[in-house]
Amino acid sequence: MRIVLAPDSFKGTATAADAAAALAEGWHTARPGDDLLLRPMADGGEGTLAAVTAARPGATVHRLPGCTGPDGRPVTGACAVFPDGTALVELATASGLPLLGPDLAPLTATTRGTGEAVAAALDRGARRLLIALGGSAGTDGGAGLLAALGLRLLDRDGRQLPDGGGSLAELATVDRSGLRPAPPGGVRLLTDVTNPLLGPDGAAAVYGPQKGAGPADIARLEQGLARLAAHLGGDPAAPGAGAAGGTAYGLAAAWGATTTLGAAAVADLLGLDAALAGADLAVSGEGRFDATSLRGKAVGEVTQRAARAGVRTVVVAGESADPTVLTLTGLAGSAGAARSRALHWLREAGARLAAGHGRRGPAADRPPPLDPPR
Repeated sequence: MRIVLAPDSFKGTATAADAAAALAEGWHTARPGDDLLLRPMADGGEGTLAAVTAARPGATVHRLPGCTGPDGRPVTGACAVFPDGTALVELATASGLPLLGPDLAPLTATTRGTGEAVAAALDRGARRLLIALGGSAGTDGGAGLLAALGLRLLDRDGRQLPDGGGSLAELATVDRSGLRPAPPGGVRLLTDVTNPLLGPDGAAAVYGPQKGAGPADIARLEQGLARLAAHLGGDPAAPGAGAAGGTAYGLAAAWGATTTLGAAAVADLLGLDAALAGADLAVSGEGRFDATSLRGKAVGEVTQRAARAGVRTVVVAGESADPTVLTLTGLAGSAGAARSRALHWLREAGARLAAGHGRRGPAADRPPPLDPPR
């Protein structure tokens, strides 16, 4: 039997690669002769770089000590360069919200470190860029990232603005003369959101509260993003422009970057369709399976592609209100027990699925096509 294991990360407990490996180990305890293809997934957020480099041979991962973290303190960034000249940068690595710990910084958090990682990729010969945008700590419209690439954002006295979305309300001039050119093969932005830059569905209003912004902060961030859009041009109303605190907008306006759904792009990079061709079953998973999981996220992408290939999908989740989903919480007896030994329970889930593999479940094209063993 040929089984494709394509989980997303179980956030905070297991990377996608570790989750796939644990499911495989458990599966082989029950069915050691099956052919298992591991395709750990991501949707453009945290874990995208690890998932893609684990599945694509030949990638060179460069660790970049001394990148500027979201609060200005140094962090270790990263970029991956593939043999065809494509480079991948994950925003969360240098500019992610978890890097702040409990001390959120809604007005001052910066994407500068991601810009430094992008510059490092260009310095290493990247001819085409993929930037995974999920998990950002701030709402600076990509200003910090672009500043690291040579864009100058000046106040009315000609002084460089400090980093952070809170300073953009003072923007008076944008100087593009020192901005590095985009790579010749272009820039694609991977995201799982379709929000515009501004307004009630925009970056500040929707995602600002998650980053510590109160009502007054949101108003100031909105004012700053609007001012950035007035000076930088582009299309702030474009779907996805609000991704990563407006970073998608900034890169589109300054560099002509295009936005694409991250899960679909990652699936293409991993060769998921080829892996599914002729498979008998696909297994996906994530930390929490809910009504949004089948819309633009990794599990939904795997499910849809498997359905097109005529392959049934089952899902393993850390938690889910859907009784048809096999959960680590159900196996472990509690959410705390599941989180504390996530890889153990993923191995157990793999063994349970393998033991029940002969059972027939719902049709592959009926979402969610889930039939875990009881």
